[in-house]
Amino acid sequence: MLLHLLSYYTSSLYRPTSSLSRPSHFRLISARREMSLENSHLNVQRTLAFRLCTVSSYKTELLEICSDDPKLHVLFIPGNPGIVSFYKDFLESLYEFLGGSASVTAIGHISHTKKNWEHGRLFSLQQQIDHKVDFIEQELKNTGVPIVLVGHSIGSYISIETLRKTPEKVKYCIGLYPFLMLNPLSEKQTDIKKVAESSILSALLSFSMASVGLLPRCASRIIVSNSIGKSWSATAVDAACSHLLRYHTFRNMIFMALTEFRKLSETPDWAFMRENQSKMAFLFGVGDHWGPLEMFDEIAEQVPGIALSIEREGHTHSFCCSEAGSVWVAQYVASLIKNQLLS
Repeated sequence: MLLHLLSYYTSSLYRPTSSLSRPSHFRLISARREMSLENSHLNVQRTLAFRLCTVSSYKTELLEICSDDPKLHVLFIPGNPGIVSFYKDFLESLYEFLGGSASVTAIGHISHTKKNWEHGRLFSLQQQIDHKVDFIEQELKNTGVPIVLVGHSIGSYISIETLRKTPEKVKYCIGLYPFLMLNPLSEKQTDIKKVAESSILSALLSFSMASVGLLPRCASRIIVSNSIGKSWSATAVDAACSHLLRYHTFRNMIFMALTEFRKLSETPDWAFMRENQSKMAFLFGVGDHWGPLEMFDEIAEQVPGIALSIEREGHTHSFCCSEAGSVWVAQYVASLIKNQLLS
């Protein structure tokens, strides 16, 4: 029962991708990416660099690619869990599709880290928002180029709130499969909320994850690959084994989800979104209970001029867990940035 609940909880956050994510499709997507880069006559492939920095006294994991001549700085904010290594394929593809015209930085959430730097302390959604604002003030204050925020899931909400607090620095905000409001029709959200509200169940699930993480890496990889990560890329499986299978990370993931449910029970700030509609764009997916198409319709009605798109290629909320999803979404984001900001 416990293992079933554990698998259900994690798969609700990072759900398996569809049949489009099979290895043959990986090769097709990779070929398309190579053709796109060849057509651009640019050799801009670079590997992400990992950096550990301190933001407002909190150890923070970053993944970065620095452009030699940036016109923009893309700051990526992950969903929950806020583990940036899940997004490695996406970030490298995004840099390539932008042709080296932008530096790219991904910032992880506090205590969604490989090491237990904060000694078991739990951090709320609001604290994670403040953390991103502090990062911009500390690390990107003198960047000299406009900042584009790209957020996934709850990272989309964090991006909007970061835009609210740093309007002079942030030029554009893109939300991918956004989680902006509770979905009353989602049984999964209801079940996860019940687990998150129980300190006993939360601790038990976190301990179960940590127990798997104590096994030799080869054993934990086999378990992840044959359970929650059956259709995941090697990048996603590695990220789960190195970060997700930690008590402090999983416990923080559940606690953050609890504070998300509390905050997102409120009505979105439609007035702010209307005032900043020229600075925002959202990508929704079909069958996504975190960002249902009912939310797409609501935004379209409340903010008629905002840029909205629907992905119909068969990827899912957990696009970063497959190479195919990572490349497709990266190409979408790059095209949007080029059309809106670099044309």
